Amino acid sequence: MKIAGKTAIVTGGASGLGEAAVVRLHGAGANVVIADLNEEKGKALAEKLGDKALFAKCNVTSTEDVKATINAAVEKFGALHILVNNAGMGSAGRTFNKDGPWNIDWFKMVVDVNLTGAFNMLSNAAFQMDKNEPEDGEKGVIINVASVAAFDGQIGQAAYSATKGGVHAMTLPIARDLSRHLIRVNTIAPGTFDTPMLAQLPQAARDSLAASIPMPQRLGNPEEFAHLVQAIVENNYLNAETIRLDGAIRMAPK
Repeated sequence: MKIAGKTAIVTGGASGLGEAAVVRLHGAGANVVIADLNEEKGKALAEKLGDKALFAKCNVTSTEDVKATINAAVEKFGALHILVNNAGMGSAGRTFNKDGPWNIDWFKMVVDVNLTGAFNMLSNAAFQMDKNEPEDGEKGVIINVASVAAFDGQIGQAAYSATKGGVHAMTLPIARDLSRHLIRVNTIAPGTFDTPMLAQLPQAARDSLAASIPMPQRLGNPEEFAHLVQAIVENNYLNAETIRLDGAIRMAPK
């Protein structure tokens, strides 16, 4: 799909990997909708990018928020063509500890945001994309964001790994389902990236993480993630794939 003139929604688009995707797609000529809960950062980014950018406060677990975000995109820019389904949350907790089993409500919350929320967003976005006229044999492109934790989750990542594994697992059946609607679905599974979350770690911890990556031996740059987002959108033979973007890292148990 040609990016120029198209409209993209990026969930979790106010910072980190999402922000990099917003900036990259905008630079390639797309209208961008920054869907995020962080109003301050989201509005600042939209203002910086200008008329071809819009901020929409969105909780992906809320169907009302999701529909409002999509409607805002269509009202301002006329259509929806691209979704980067990036919103998510981390988690940490062992199966049980000396105080008892892990809090199941926390586990459910992670599933609700990372997996159910991701499906909620893509299902509603695909419904809107189906209204587009085909261009080069397609109506839309959906890019989900999983994690290498889907494949080699560490101790304490049970909920996070389960949800990201679910995002990977649903890629093929959804791509098959949406093929008759001319909508492609792919997933990126990032490794360890230099995001604001990791910036909070001590330098020694950051250096240790970088040293565990075979090549290149450094944290990933968000711009590299955004580059892959653009490549997936533009390559219309790429479908139903989960692509690890991780410098060949395979996470240790802890």
